[in-house]
Amino acid sequence: MKRFLTLSVLAMLCMLLAAPGVAMAKKKIKAGFALLWTIDDRGWTTAHYNGIQFMKDKLGDDVEIIYKEKVLGPDAERVFREFAEEGCDIIFGTTFDHMEPLLRVAKDYPEIKFEHCSGYKTAPNMRTYMVRIYQADYLCGYLAGLMGFKNVGTVGTHPIPEPVRGVNAFTLGLQRGLKEAGVSHGDTVNTVAWLNSWADPVKETTLAETLVAKGHDLIRQMADTPDSSLAACSAGVPAMGYGTNAASWGAECALSSALLNWGPYYVKAIEDVQNGTWKTGSYWKGFEADGVRLAEFKDSVPQDVREKVMTAMQELKDGNDTIFTGPIFDQSGKEVLPEGKKFDDGQLLSMQMLVKGVKGKLAK
Repeated sequence: MKRFLTLSVLAMLCMLLAAPGVAMAKKKIKAGFALLWTIDDRGWTTAHYNGIQFMKDKLGDDVEIIYKEKVLGPDAERVFREFAEEGCDIIFGTTFDHMEPLLRVAKDYPEIKFEHCSGYKTAPNMRTYMVRIYQADYLCGYLAGLMGFKNVGTVGTHPIPEPVRGVNAFTLGLQRGLKEAGVSHGDTVNTVAWLNSWADPVKETTLAETLVAKGHDLIRQMADTPDSSLAACSAGVPAMGYGTNAASWGAECALSSALLNWGPYYVKAIEDVQNGTWKTGSYWKGFEADGVRLAEFKDSVPQDVREKVMTAMQELKDGNDTIFTGPIFDQSGKEVLPEGKKFDDGQLLSMQMLVKGVKGKLAK
């Protein structure tokens, strides 16, 4: 009799699971995020936090979030181990300096998935992710060129591939815009001054003020805080923001900003774990995956400029990325990419040269 009842119950369960509209409940995923700085830093960490909030809104009760702020490299391993011991199914390191600590912890917890932002090392249970922010940098440069700005001053961060790629993309867009606008210009259209830091509000302000004093007609922010844009506004010079919308932090002179949009990827990562489809590798997408955006244009941006920038953006959304297509020349005038050829992702990710039109040096 007991055997008959057991079989009956099992049969009923199978019928229920096979019925249309009936599905197994999804496992709730616990995710841990180690954030570089505070969630109100107005830049890099704020953008990540916005992405986390987007993911929470999208997935609701399917995800539980824990996060820790101001996780610098030396303390990162301890934080990652705490996340692992607290039962996280997936753990995110959101800055380059988290790479090695994350690798060490991933090795000790093979059942947990690990995600590293902006790195290049992977493991069987660790993958990398980044968005193609250089695409938005390019459009910001294109906008500036179409409006006739031909002596830009850029407050850069570290002279390593990611920012270098952004400086170059902005400059290529700037040159295209100036050409289409019929504006003549000198050999140098973009001068970069390096902070050698991701964020240093005092130095950002000083460098921006120095660039303005030297006659630069637009300040390009690349740091994690909007202070260089704010300094430009105070000096009566237009700016171009980065990371989050500089205008939303008071930099009303910003013509637009290149925006990091992490939310769609965070949704994907959680769903990958939930669905059992997570696998190692490297993720690097841009407008086509809504990974980057442009902030709304300042009122002073002409309608024809807006339309041209939006047309160029649509091409990138359609997957037609020709930003780094030859001919491209380095600062010395040497051709580094012949006509019709494109840099592949490996070359983009390891970029350590500045294109013709940029004034500034890379640290040796």
